[in-house]
Amino acid sequence: MANNSSRRRHPWAGMAAGLLCLAGLASAGAQTPAVPAGTLVVGGRRATRLLINQVDPAYPPLAKVNFIEGGVDIEMLVSDQGRVAWAHVLQGNPILAAAALRSVRRWLYRPLVTAKGPAAFVTTVKLNFSLLGTKQGQRPLNPDRDLTRQVKPPAVLSRVVDPGCTSFVHMRVLVNDEGQVIDSRPLQGPPSQFEGARRAVEQWTFDAARWGSLHLPWYLDVDVPVADPTVRSGAADPNGS
Repeated sequence: MANNSSRRRHPWAGMAAGLLCLAGLASAGAQTPAVPAGTLVVGGRRATRLLINQVDPAYPPLAKVNFIEGGVDIEMLVSDQGRVAWAHVLQGNPILAAAALRSVRRWLYRPLVTAKGPAAFVTTVKLNFSLLGTKQGQRPLNPDRDLTRQVKPPAVLSRVVDPGCTSFVHMRVLVNDEGQVIDSRPLQGPPSQFEGARRAVEQWTFDAARWGSLHLPWYLDVDVPVADPTVRSGAADPNGS
């Protein structure tokens, strides 16, 4: 069973590194762009009153058989037309997080009406996944840890390498069971490069995580090389003009 409420804070797990210089790269669009300046922040209760179509997430079978439960905290930007422009995982098991993202991206809200007319807003929700009817004695003491030990994390299959990179953004990405990046979070690096790094890493291809012979969504930490714009402009024009 899955339900939702409001709240906030971070993801976990997985390790690897990849190489890509994002100078000159185009993308179909980042999953988690920056919040436009001046966007209103709406509390969970108020946002719930505006919600007119809530699609409940399906409980992933792999999570069920491994007794994975818990909450997924998601931040989302709702457009002035009431549609979810983007949604981003703040915290949650990766299998549950992927299911939660698929769900909330289909939610629909009444437009937030202000004195200046309909406005976009940012809010957070918490979706709770609970295995009802399972007796406590039937569950392992630490199912998340047990599953992590059995999972082979995702691996980078392809990326573009550019020797012009001068720094990097350390990111945590959520790779789905088809090897696609469906969410990303910058952890360290130049803040001015975060959006470019997000767009760049979405062009990488991955071998999805595996539990036995089955693919599943999982987190992975990667280093996304970035080019310093000031260095590149200087290299293009030695006189700096």
